[in-house]
Amino acid sequence: MDKGILPTDFVPAVQSVRRLKRRDLFEKETTLPALKQAFVMLRPDIQWKNPVMFVVEVGALLILCYILQMLWGQKTTQVPITYFIALDVWLFLTILFANFATALAEARGKAQADSLRQTRKDTIAYRLKNENKLEQVSSAKLQRGDKVIVSAGQTIPGDGEVIEGIAYIDESAITGESAPVIREAGGDRSGVTGGTIVLSDQITVQITGNKGDSFLDRMIILVEGAIRQRSPNEMALTLVLSAFTLIFLIVVVPLWPISYNVEQYITTYLGLNTPLQSLGTDVPTLIALLVCLIPTTIGALLAAIGIAGMDRALQANILANSGKAVEMAGDIDVILLDKTGTITLGNRSASEFIPIGKYLTDDVGMMAALASASDATPEGKSILKLYARQSKMDVKVPEGSVFISFSAQTRMSGVDLPDGRRIRKGAPDAIIQFVKENNGTIPNELNSLVDRTATKGSTPLLIADGNMIIGLVVLEDILKPHIHERFARLRRMGLRTIMITGDNPRTAAAIAAQAGVDDYLAEATPSMKLDYIRKQQAEGKLVAMMGDGTNDAPALAQADVAMAMNAGTEAAKEAANMVDLDSDPTKLIEVVEIGKQLLITRGALTTFSIANDVAKYFAILPALFASTLPWLGIIDIMHLHSPTSAILSAVIFNALIIPALIPVALIGLKYRPLGADALLRRNLLVWGLGGIILPFIGIKLIDMIMVSLNLVS
Repeated sequence: MDKGILPTDFVPAVQSVRRLKRRDLFEKETTLPALKQAFVMLRPDIQWKNPVMFVVEVGALLILCYILQMLWGQKTTQVPITYFIALDVWLFLTILFANFATALAEARGKAQADSLRQTRKDTIAYRLKNENKLEQVSSAKLQRGDKVIVSAGQTIPGDGEVIEGIAYIDESAITGESAPVIREAGGDRSGVTGGTIVLSDQITVQITGNKGDSFLDRMIILVEGAIRQRSPNEMALTLVLSAFTLIFLIVVVPLWPISYNVEQYITTYLGLNTPLQSLGTDVPTLIALLVCLIPTTIGALLAAIGIAGMDRALQANILANSGKAVEMAGDIDVILLDKTGTITLGNRSASEFIPIGKYLTDDVGMMAALASASDATPEGKSILKLYARQSKMDVKVPEGSVFISFSAQTRMSGVDLPDGRRIRKGAPDAIIQFVKENNGTIPNELNSLVDRTATKGSTPLLIADGNMIIGLVVLEDILKPHIHERFARLRRMGLRTIMITGDNPRTAAAIAAQAGVDDYLAEATPSMKLDYIRKQQAEGKLVAMMGDGTNDAPALAQADVAMAMNAGTEAAKEAANMVDLDSDPTKLIEVVEIGKQLLITRGALTTFSIANDVAKYFAILPALFASTLPWLGIIDIMHLHSPTSAILSAVIFNALIIPALIPVALIGLKYRPLGADALLRRNLLVWGLGGIILPFIGIKLIDMIMVSLNLVS
């Protein structure tokens, strides 16, 4: 056996090991480019996109002009020029720290894009021509619709769907999972990604993307941050921050004439020979006051929080087409989950043939096998295996038979034999309808057999020979371990879980009760899923759904948050706004937690930023009018060394708090499944109260350090 090639019956015996995708926060490969980009982002056309930081930059430039005028002797003031230089330096550092936070978040995405580029390379493809001839071409020359043959040991040359064959595939280059996965034709696990390696057997793949439009290409563009739609919440918050900035601007600007008139009045009132001067008529100081009062902390970190949300999703092997999709997951009210593969382990398997009336078990088994001979679904294949195991032979289909394929609409499959017999296998209601349409009768004991099977949580399929129902096939479902606990956790998060299944209502109710879901949608067709989502949305709810098949595409396109599995069909991936590279049906739960983590992080830092202004108000305002309005000393609770020391300390703290909170913005706060009221109380207590207390401590410490080092007078 060649190295790296597995036999056809290979089954992984060990648990897969995920590649560690999480990186250190301040790696050299990301930090140095981010530092350079922070200076590039000083350009006004870039800063304009962030109104809060744009105001800070304009203020810093005005102070720079003021300093130049002082150097040329055109301005005089009662404080040394070093005070203004220090103010200006720290304002520019405030902008640079804000730029660095955003640039670092983007650099982390670009680093992931670079690692993905290393996996993208031109490979040899064996394209299928007319008359089943193969031609050897470069993967770069493949076009949508081309069919290629990929054998064991070869790299899949492009994104596509398996249209023939079954194989184990190594997807570790894309997902980080070391264990191979099965991809096969005819089911919902037919999608393959270019750059992955076939480990066993041979498959025929139909290419679904052109050059430059592969899944990996789109993934690289997205993780680089080139496409980052801002969510409605982020845009609304930006407007609120802009409004805050405008309000404080309106408040601060009149302070100059007010201070000037107060200075003139006090000078006259006290009969002073020299006009009294305060920092209230000092333009740089007023700019510093404005910068300290506007919400610079959240303004500096807002973009980084959104970018980091997409980065965390990618670390979980979730590719979102925008930050909007990730954030919206945090606002979800209802989650629609397919039963098979999500709530239960894999696909249902046939476990028993039950005859009805005069028929024998062997009769039911043979008819079920004939009806499943061309059924590519996992259930159909399991019926063939059960029949072969019990009868010790494979089913033989007469030549000239016409197969009826399974569809989500008819919910049955079968075969029309050359002698005119029509054998069908499918959901009870579908088979009963089929028998009635052919003027058949329904056996008396049928309802009790179906009910008994369904109440056990199993799924009954009926077998019909023409207009007669001859028996049942029992399909067994096994719940995933700890699935009940996961649904309980979602309920604590305030989410409502709905199980979607094609099973009859009794079976669906039994499995729903065992799993602990809130509700179920039984005998679901694509149109029923779509109608259900629309109904929930009409009630003002946000709906999330995960799917992998073509029949899921309409519902995925309608859902507010739609996740497709990478192994699923191209139609499902195109309709969704997220793709799970691991093809793990339970990943939707993780997406919700990532979205809520993003919202909580943003809310906490917004609360902290606004609370900061309270302490900075008490630090700067008494210092601003210390000489002209001595009665303001009553609010000078911080007792800072001097007016200039107070203002500088506040500006320095305002700048330093931004890099201090970069880890919080990029890593995010740990999410706990609490109710909205509990989260609000915790947010106000920790980040609101902390946002008030910490600046008092920080500004006082900075003041003491500057005094001890003789940096202020």
